[in-house]
Amino acid sequence: MDILSLLNWRYAAKRMTGQEVPQEKIDRILESIQLSASSIGMQPFRVLVIKDTELKSKIREVAANQPQITEASHLLVFAAWDTITQERVEDYLNRTIEVRQVTRESLAPLKAYADSMLNNSPEQNFNWTSRQAYIALGTALIAAAAEKVDATPMEGFNPQALDELLGLQELGLKSVTLLPLGYRDIENDWLVNLPKVRTKKEDLFITDKELQATASA
Repeated sequence: MDILSLLNWRYAAKRMTGQEVPQEKIDRILESIQLSASSIGMQPFRVLVIKDTELKSKIREVAANQPQITEASHLLVFAAWDTITQERVEDYLNRTIEVRQVTRESLAPLKAYADSMLNNSPEQNFNWTSRQAYIALGTALIAAAAEKVDATPMEGFNPQALDELLGLQELGLKSVTLLPLGYRDIENDWLVNLPKVRTKKEDLFITDKELQATASA
């Protein structure tokens, strides 16, 4: 299927069957997340891969009792770094040196940019790291569609309670969004056959000519 067919096929499934997604499909979705775009390639987030039935049930309790969480085969929890630290910057630089086989001196501009974030507040840094997690979430949605696996992005949960449940504070992480992976329940999902509601193209996209016309009006 081409990309537009995949995007038309996918939707945020409200009910799932509980059928297990083959591990090879999960692995390809996870590798797609690993390869996703990220500012300066830092990837300041982690993705928890949860399959345990009991743990998913506990997560559902702090996530507005949304059924997809326990009906999913796997649940991905996107958790962003709570801030940028010197240690994290050094780990990132060392990884770059290892992979690209370059000298530390050659990374001086990159280091300067990364170091500049150390002057930001933890809140400012979390705003940035959480946006990076959302970029990866978008990649995961498309990758799941390519595997014909349903994926439902979720924000309806208590982040403080979830962080405590998963021990994220000890890892320097804060939960950002959830992504159940599974298969749509076509008999019980009220949304399955409804058309997508999207903004009209002429309203969604603003060309430079339209901007110029507005400015000169």
